[in-house]
Amino acid sequence: MGTLLYSMASRLKDPKRLGFLSDCIVQSKICTELQLAAALEFVKSHPQDPINQKEFEDICGVGVFITPEQIEEAVESVIKKHKEKLLVERFHFNMGLLMGEARSALKWADGKVIKNEVDLQVLHLLGPKTEADLEKKAKPQKAKVTENDVKAKKEEVAVNAEVKTGEVKSLMEQLRGESLKFHKTGENYKSEGYVVTPKTMDLLKAHMEITGGQIRTRFPPEPNGILHIGHAKAINFNFGYAKANNGICFLRYDDTNPEKEEEKYFTAIRDMVEWLGYEPHAVTHASDNFQELYDLAVDLIRRGHAYICHQKGEELKGHNAPASPWRDRPTEESLVLFERMKKGLFAEGEATLRMKIVMEDGKMDPVAYRIKYKAHHRTGDKWCIYPTYDYTHCLCDSIENITHSLCTKEFQARRSSYFWLCNALDVYCPVQWEYGRLNLTYTVVSKRKIIKLVETGVVSNWDDPRLFTLTALRRRGFPPEAINNFCARVGVTVAQTTTEPHLLESCVRDVLNEQAPRVMAVLEPLKVTITNLAENAKSDVQVPDFPANEARGSHTVPFTRTIFIEQSDFREVMEKGYKRLTPDQPVGLRHAGYVISVQKIIKDAQGKVVELEVNCCSSDTAEKPKAFIHWVSQPLVCEVRLYERLFLHKYPEDPSEVPNGFLTDINPLSLHTISSALVDTSVKGAKVLDKFQFERVGYFSLDPDSTADKLVFNRTVTLKEDPGKI
Repeated sequence: MGTLLYSMASRLKDPKRLGFLSDCIVQSKICTELQLAAALEFVKSHPQDPINQKEFEDICGVGVFITPEQIEEAVESVIKKHKEKLLVERFHFNMGLLMGEARSALKWADGKVIKNEVDLQVLHLLGPKTEADLEKKAKPQKAKVTENDVKAKKEEVAVNAEVKTGEVKSLMEQLRGESLKFHKTGENYKSEGYVVTPKTMDLLKAHMEITGGQIRTRFPPEPNGILHIGHAKAINFNFGYAKANNGICFLRYDDTNPEKEEEKYFTAIRDMVEWLGYEPHAVTHASDNFQELYDLAVDLIRRGHAYICHQKGEELKGHNAPASPWRDRPTEESLVLFERMKKGLFAEGEATLRMKIVMEDGKMDPVAYRIKYKAHHRTGDKWCIYPTYDYTHCLCDSIENITHSLCTKEFQARRSSYFWLCNALDVYCPVQWEYGRLNLTYTVVSKRKIIKLVETGVVSNWDDPRLFTLTALRRRGFPPEAINNFCARVGVTVAQTTTEPHLLESCVRDVLNEQAPRVMAVLEPLKVTITNLAENAKSDVQVPDFPANEARGSHTVPFTRTIFIEQSDFREVMEKGYKRLTPDQPVGLRHAGYVISVQKIIKDAQGKVVELEVNCCSSDTAEKPKAFIHWVSQPLVCEVRLYERLFLHKYPEDPSEVPNGFLTDINPLSLHTISSALVDTSVKGAKVLDKFQFERVGYFSLDPDSTADKLVFNRTVTLKEDPGKI
């Protein structure tokens, strides 16, 4: 009985049921852990008084007594059902199956008694264990995995975050149904920490009438900066959870700070949400509710839960700030002063509206309203007082009838104030759920720090391809499907996730391998003259866009007496393991059907090789070369930008790794520009952000800086490294 009382007290979330459950245990109505678990679930599901005693006792098995004969009969029935297999497998049979079925038949029976009965009847049927019974059961051999199996397993289908890779569950699967253990709509009161008031059930009933039981989420960014890779997880989680469960998701701008908000951020945020493949059910603004939020603040004061305070900002900082001397000022006085704040009769910082609550992190009486004499981009000069996040967030969720308010882990400390404010005003209270942030190494995503990088000229702007803002990733050529796939691989976790960029880059390669047509480009050209072709010789070569599936199309490139190859594809002195062109080693030309061999090496005054004269012959007649290289002929001159990590250390913001600050950790080789690279003419009509695989080089995307006279390509990612290739 003592054990049950202790277990009940430590697990009970609603203290008002403490006396009721204690009586049930003391009166021996609840005698087992099974009954206690059922009782705790019942009171959680029935927060309102009075409790239906008969229903409670039926569900908790009160008064149900299981006789030894009933247990014996139930076990006998289960063993009879599996007798044939038991006789074959003997003690290698899964005895847990027998236990499970017997317990299902007798829900309130003591598990130990059932186990003893199972052991006894199995021994009676099979007799004592033999040496064969004591031998370990041989594990079934795994089927040999072929190369085709691996290839098939890696195939992905990505449509609006619907992705499967090997054994990684798709994001939709991770978010669908009960996989996250979230509450069902209308059952908010079953969530841990949720406070039930006398009006809760009526408010939930009204909420269900409005929503029809449909899941509602929201993505609530502040329009004062550009979204980054961490926001991609939030977008996928909020929009994805709604989509996976046939719900709706709002894009709500948390525009309560007119000092930092700009129209370009509003546009860019929506652009990125839609780029990732999601369409908001509606686009809303916290400012849509300014009048209603103000009216609720007046009501909060009237109820005695808020007051006007004159402490300065410096006095309010930290978790051990002194209590306000104005905390107990009369309600009527606070109402008059709040009205004066609204009319602009106080200077900035001279007065704030504070809520009477101590938050989970110890912060006392958070500010609900402050004065800012700054025109708002939507409401103009109508308001000079603006609500804070702590006040606005939960009330806007309530106004929009959000069912699941999904936030990152740092907002967990605000959960109790979230519930408190809704309940203090007797409005519908959604449930806040927290998940872990997504962080990447070798980067910074803080708005303040990115602004520093822009201002100091380290990067060109918010969309510099070395950053991990979503606009930067798009400009670099990352497909939205790859970012969604990456979020699926990282998974929906409660713990904070820190990942290295190569996992994201792997997702990018997987998508681009299927999407990016192949072209040939030479970054560091070496001129090659084919001496046994006529001066005006010219033929067309068909190059497949996707060599693994030539049915997907091809393009034509010219082949003439003069071609260009990569400087690295020729070595004057042969080295062990080198398979490409040398004076003694011929090489094949991809797609052309020719093998070339060196006849003459031409150098400049400094001894640098500037041209090769070669002979060519058909690959049908020549001995098969050790390698085939790419080439271009009559190409376009283009600019190519090669990107590396922006920072030298994994954690550039960590003082232990970078004591002098992140600006001292810049990688000087993070951008390498090649102004005179050569690419085949098939890309001439490409549009900005079109993506290509430059054969044997990497994946590239057309940059917005491109002009009619000169194309500019950003390297998105390198090709997968092949350790055996030299």
